[in-house]
Order: sequence, then structure tokens, then C-alpha cells
Amino acid sequence: MATGEVAGRPADARELSTGEALTATGRLSIARRVEPDRPALPFNPGQLARLDEALTLSSRSTGLEFGIYLGDLGEETRKQAEELHADLGPRAAEGVLIAVSPGQRKFEIVTGDEAHRRIPDRSCQLAAMSMVASFKEGELIEGLIGALRMLADAAGTSYPESRAHH
Repeated sequence: MATGEVAGRPADARELSTGEALTATGRLSIARRVEPDRPALPFNPGQLARLDEALTLSSRSTGLEFGIYLGDLGEETRKQAEELHADLGPRAAEGVLIAVSPGQRKFEIVTGDEAHRRIPDRSCQLAAMSMVASFKEGELIEGLIGALRMLADAAGTSYPESRAHH
């Protein structure tokens, strides 16, 4: 029985790139980095800009802190939405959160004590009905912007005390 090494290279051999290896059987093994598919964002940049503008205008004109949460709200949607609202910290009393879980087809509107004083439940119900109508048409962005406008209109304008007396 003879022993030895194979001298030379196969005729189809080529320079190997990073992540490539020629196995003992002559098979080319290639390792490639695979980036996971990122979840598609629900809004395009133009829609995000419109939503940001609506949030900014609502907060500025009313003095309240408006926010939107878009994502799964779990089993107890109201409890989860209230916990998210509490995350506003010191601004929670003036906070208004619209929490939407498209996958569950549910949403919640949570208002802090000060916000609730200025935005009655009836106004929240009207904003909710408006969102439902838009969402049924597949218009998530329009429903959110419309609800922000309705809630801000219900709250009215507010100016800091220092400006009110001048």
C-alpha cells in the first residue's frame, strides 16, 4: 500500500474568498452572512413626517403630551396601554396616549388626570369611532392623525401661566 500527498490542484480550482473552503472530498463550502429580514415599517417616511407633525402640533397647541404606541398590547390591552401611559413619568397627568395593536385589531385611548379634565370621555369616544371608520378602510395613518386632531380640538388651547397674565 502506498502513501503520499496529492500534488497539484484540481483543474477547476480558483482562489478562495473569505468564507470559502475546499473540503477533502473536493466540494466547495461557502459561508455567507445572512441578514435577518427586518420587519416592514407600517409607514413610509412621508407618512411618518405627517404623523410627527400632527403629534407636535397637538402637543404644542394644547400643552398636553400626546403620544402614539403601535404594537402588540398583549392579553389585557387596557392594562398594557395604561402601563405605557405611565411611562410618560412626570408628564403622565398631561398625557394622552393612543395605543394601537393592528394585529389584534384593538386600540386604547388613555388620558392622564389633567388631560381627562380637558378631554371628556365623549370626545375620546368620537375619536375612537373616527379611527374605527378609517382603520376599516385600511387607512391607519389617516385614522391616527384624525384622532389626534379631534382630541386636540376637544382639549382646546392652553398657554403657560406666565403668558396668560401679560
